[in-house]
Amino acid sequence: MSVSTVLMLVFTVLLLFNVPIAVALGLSSIAALVITGMPLDMFSMIISASIGKFTLLAIPFFILAGIIMEKSGISERLIRFANKAVGHVTAGLAIVAVLTSCFFAAISGSGPATVAALGIILIPAMVEAGYGKGMSSALLATAGAIGIIIPPSIAFVIYGVTAEVSIGKLFIAGIVPGLLVGSALIIASLIISRKKNYGLEKKASSQEVWAAFKDAFWGLMMPIIILGGIYGGYFTPTEAAAVAAVYGLLVGIFIYRKIRVKELINTLIEASVSSAVVMLIVANASLFAWIITTEGIAGAAGDLLLSVSGNKFVLLLLINVLLLIAGCFIDAISAIMILVPILLPVVMQIGYDPIAFGVMVTVNLAIGQITPPVGVNLYVACGISNISLKEISRALMPFLIASLLALIVITYFPIISLWLPGIMGIK
Repeated sequence: MSVSTVLMLVFTVLLLFNVPIAVALGLSSIAALVITGMPLDMFSMIISASIGKFTLLAIPFFILAGIIMEKSGISERLIRFANKAVGHVTAGLAIVAVLTSCFFAAISGSGPATVAALGIILIPAMVEAGYGKGMSSALLATAGAIGIIIPPSIAFVIYGVTAEVSIGKLFIAGIVPGLLVGSALIIASLIISRKKNYGLEKKASSQEVWAAFKDAFWGLMMPIIILGGIYGGYFTPTEAAAVAAVYGLLVGIFIYRKIRVKELINTLIEASVSSAVVMLIVANASLFAWIITTEGIAGAAGDLLLSVSGNKFVLLLLINVLLLIAGCFIDAISAIMILVPILLPVVMQIGYDPIAFGVMVTVNLAIGQITPPVGVNLYVACGISNISLKEISRALMPFLIASLLALIVITYFPIISLWLPGIMGIK
């Protein structure tokens, strides 16, 4: 039996038995190592090398920063400001949900974290304002997926390490596509709201808008500090993550005074557990990816794709379909580490920019966060609103279609991703 057969067979069987993805990646990799006759100490050596990278320190720090900003009340203040600014227009609260998701995405770097932080406030508010529970939950789940597109993004960090490209450039490249996805969701919300005659919020006075802005100011400053520091040359993306965590801590303790010693300890524990889960996936996925590369599986799969069609349009369509299917069954980090070594050489051969490809991959996997059976954002939203997966899935369709249309535009017009880094001269 070949190494590739053992690797994929064991991995598939373990997934069918509902074994956690990190464990399935590790066990299938060990099985493949045994078949090849390689010493098992290769397991620890590869894992140690894969996670012992300075760049990956950004992950626990961004996770910590996101949790701190959630605990410090930033999400409530962002929602209040957005509601005062645009809550009075048609689909006002729906627009608030998308805008605050974009703001919070620039803090957390995580889809589920964005849904959890904002959904607990916005879903009940939307339901009370007359929006359907299914529509409210589906919108928050979809808008939360922007969390891995707009920087800082943990997915971009993983892609940058895997593809060996600039994480700073990936961060800036994700801004316009993230806003494009958000705009598509706003348009879908407007169409639904006009059709179902959802009500308007009372228009706030200029004084109320200004007061809400001042209250949210320190939260709005966080993405400016992170991105301004990176592109001003003051610190690297990894150092920016540490700065974000410290900044969030100072805001939470001394300005908003929402974080006490007990909450700080619980916050650190929560961040440690979340970081450990991510790093375990990274470690085992690195071993899995190393095997598919060294055994020639990645090259063979790439050749197979190229043999299907040499047409750039068709190849990009096939890659999108593959990524969307992968997003239904495995998490974004695992998908990046397994598929990027296979797909990147293919897109490089057809002249597709690796930075634009990183954005395309991330948008695909963001959509994966709202597609069953592993759509983590759906489960978070369902838990908050106490509705079934069937009910939220029905309401999801307009937002899923909007996201897919945005994906098509981002895929076939890579200038959307490359324009901002280009005019900023980001290398």
